[in-house]
Amino acid sequence: MKRTAHFKPLALVCLACAWLLCLAASASAQDLVANADAMALTQRWLDAAVRQPAKSESPLRLEVNVGNLDSRLRLAPCAEIEPYLPVNTSLWGKTRVGLRCLKGTSRWNVFLPVTVKAFGPAWVLRGAVAPGSTIREEDAMAAEVDWASEPSPIIRDAAQWVGKVAAYSLSAGQPLRQAMIRPAQAFAAGASIRVLAQGQGFSISSDGQALSPGIVGQLARVRTEAGKVVSGTVLDTHTVEISL
Repeated sequence: MKRTAHFKPLALVCLACAWLLCLAASASAQDLVANADAMALTQRWLDAAVRQPAKSESPLRLEVNVGNLDSRLRLAPCAEIEPYLPVNTSLWGKTRVGLRCLKGTSRWNVFLPVTVKAFGPAWVLRGAVAPGSTIREEDAMAAEVDWASEPSPIIRDAAQWVGKVAAYSLSAGQPLRQAMIRPAQAFAAGASIRVLAQGQGFSISSDGQALSPGIVGQLARVRTEAGKVVSGTVLDTHTVEISL
C-alpha cells in the first residue's frame, strides 16, 4: 500500500500531462482547420474577383496563388470571415489580402500573402542591349510573359519602342517595359537647327542654335538669329517649333 500511495502523485502528473498534450493537439488541429478554411475562402474570393466582367475584355490570363498565414498565428474559431483588399493595394504581382473575423468568440484581423500573375502578349529581347543603344525592330520578338512580375508597365505597341534607346543595360529574354527605354536624342546642344515660329494664320522659319539637347516631342531651348532665347517643341532632328 505504501508503494501504491508513493506512486499516486506521479501517476496523477502523468495523467495531467497526457490530458494537456491532448488539449494541445486538439487546439493545434483546430488552428490548422481554421487556417485552411481561411485560405480556401480567400482563394474562392480572389478567383471571383479576377473573373469580374471588367476583366473579360483583357488580353491577360490571370493566375492567383494564395500563400500561407504565419505559422505562429492561432486564430480563434470564426463563423464569418470577410476577405478584403487593404487600402492602396491592388490585385497585381506580389500583394496581400486582409482577412477579418466578423462573428466569433474574438475578433481578429490578419493579412495573407498573395501573388497575382497576369500572362499576356509582349515583346521580348532576343539579345543583350547596351545602355544608350537604339532598339531596332529585329531586336525583339513576340512572346507571352507575366505582366505583373515587375511594377513598370509592359509596352504592347512596337511603335512605342522601335527607335528608342535603352535606359540601362538590358538582357536577352527581358520583356520590354516603359522604364527600360527613353526617347532618342534628336540633336545635341550647340547644333544648328531650324526654328519654326507658328502664329494664327502664318508661320516663319529661321536658323537658330540649340542651347540644350533636343528630344522629339519635348521642349528645348534655342537661340534665334536675332539673338533671342526661346523654348520650343522638338519636331525632328533639325526643327524646333515655337508658338507666337
